[in-house]
Formats: sequence, C-alpha cells, structure tokens
Amino acid sequence: MSNNNTAPIAVFDSGVGGLSVLRAIQQQFPGEDILFLADQAHVPYGSRSLEEVRQFSEEITRYFLAQGAKLIVVACNTASAAALYHLREVFPQIPFVGMEPAVKPAAEHTLSGIVGVLATPATFQGELYNSVVERFADGVSLMQDTCVGLVEQIEAGNLDGGESRRILETALSPMLSAGIDTVVLGCTHYPFVIPLIQEIVGPDVRVIDPAPAIARQVGRLLEHHALMRARPDGGTTRYLTTGREAALRDFLKRIGVSEDVQRVTWGKEL
Repeated sequence: MSNNNTAPIAVFDSGVGGLSVLRAIQQQFPGEDILFLADQAHVPYGSRSLEEVRQFSEEITRYFLAQGAKLIVVACNTASAAALYHLREVFPQIPFVGMEPAVKPAAEHTLSGIVGVLATPATFQGELYNSVVERFADGVSLMQDTCVGLVEQIEAGNLDGGESRRILETALSPMLSAGIDTVVLGCTHYPFVIPLIQEIVGPDVRVIDPAPAIARQVGRLLEHHALMRARPDGGTTRYLTTGREAALRDFLKRIGVSEDVQRVTWGKEL
C-alpha cells in the first residue's frame, strides 16, 4: 500500500457497473485521483465460479498495487461475495472496501416487512450475503431474483430498452404482487436502470442504491489511515479496461462522461 495521501484510490468491477460506485466517490471526494478498471474481458462475473472470480480479483489487486494504489474498492457485489475476505487475508497491507447488499437499511425501513433483492447468483451464494441476512433480516421476508441477462443488457448500453424492461418486469411483478415496499440493488450494474425499475414499481416502492454508503465507507477508511488528500477538488480519473476500449468509451459517453480509455493487461499497458 502507498502511504502517500496523493496516491490514487483504485476501483474495479467486472464491467461498467462499478461506474455507479465511482460516481458516488467522485462526488464525495472530488480532490482524489482514481483508477477505475472494468474487467470486461471476463464480464459477467455473476455466472462464473467463486474460485474464478477470486483469481481475477487477485490479479487486479496485484496490478493496482503495482500502480501505487492506497485503497481498493471492490465495486462489484459478486467479487465482494467471492473474494473480499480472501483479498484482505492475502493483501493485509492495503485497505479494501467491498459491496454488501443493503439488506440492513431495507429491513429497518420496510413497513410491509417484504423486501425484494435483485442480485447475481454468486452474490446470493456468498457468505457475505448470508451473513448480512442472518444479522439484519430477522422478521423480514426477502424475495430474491437473479435478473438473468440484465448485466449483459446494461453492458451493451440498453438501459431502457425492451429486453431490459422484460427482465425487470419478470423479476419485479411477483414481488409487487407479494407486497414489497423496498427493492435492494445487489449488483453495481443495476443503479443504471433505476429509472426503469422505478417506472415498473411505482413511487411507493423505495429503491436502495448502495453507492453513496460505499463512498462514505471509503471516506472513513481514508481518514482512519490518514490517506485523505488535502486538496478540495481537481482529482483525475483514469479509465481502464481489460476488454475493448470502445465498449467502455461508448458506455461512458452514454452516461455523459467523455474520457479516454486505456486497455491493460497484467504487467504492461497496451
């Protein structure tokens, strides 16, 4: 880990989903330099084995350490479920922030006692999710759906198209019939379709985006380790992908970000 508070924060995801977390970090800490990496050569993580995701996460962490990162954000629910405990054991020299499905705030605020959770299969299978459910969801009925194919639709930039709507309606209709009043987004890709989700569930159902809470946790760790950058703004972000530069660049343009993208492989940049 770099002990230099001017070193970058590193953020990674299987694809573009982590940009929802990156956006929240940029808003809360505009003076920080950030490395964002989308592992688009291997997206989606959700259908892969936990062992495979652990391996990708370890390789990315080694790359970030070589770049001098001071803190790593695992901006991917699947990678957090598969690898967060492992990464903290293997790399104790650097702080990690991972994604935890927002079951706790959902359980605290639900009035109907019925909460919908949208996440990938690997997230639902992981220890992290089960631990959160055991600790915080007592007395609350959780309805789960894996939204098969939605990550791929979002990667392709289809944020409000017919197929994205069909996947979400299939997932949410039974939940609405059962009386949910809260939806937890357990995948960092899903905040990009919040307008579509809100359209389907209506104004009386609360949709929880975990990104602002993750950014606050980043701030707590930066302060705890005396790594907060002093300058108030002017931070830069480098956008990296293991896949095609055009795929990430096109998505960035779609969300109003016009930045260059670099393709990376381990050990060298292309």
